[in-house]
Amino acid sequence: MTMTQEIDYCLRPIGVVRSVLKERSGAPRQGAEGAPDVWIEIVPEVAEGMDGLEVNTEIVVVTWLHEGRRDVLKVHPRGNKNVLCGVFATRSPDRPNPLGLHRVRVLEISGREIKVGPLEAIDGTPVVDIKPVLSRSADW
Repeated sequence: MTMTQEIDYCLRPIGVVRSVLKERSGAPRQGAEGAPDVWIEIVPEVAEGMDGLEVNTEIVVVTWLHEGRRDVLKVHPRGNKNVLCGVFATRSPDRPNPLGLHRVRVLEISGREIKVGPLEAIDGTPVVDIKPVLSRSADW
């Protein structure tokens, strides 16, 4: 595949983040930097996929950073104007495919909703997948 070839992929949100964070500018850069606990509303069509999730376990929430710019390839990490590097060496939300990876703890499960935290995504951020955090000794 070359840069001129384009393949269409279809991602369907499995849920949405419900957070007190309403604007990108007010969100912490990482969860451990003061992000709140949030609720993730799972869509009815995939709610069955929640079976086996348990409170107090760690999961990785994969989000689509819908406010990220997709035309950015270089950034100043954490706004440091003395450093310029490629987005693939950073956690910037601005990137060709703005996927966010968030390692969080399951705090509560209620129906089709999962309370997790801390999570720095803003309210309305689409969730595209949820995966368990596996220990190094886990069987593949």
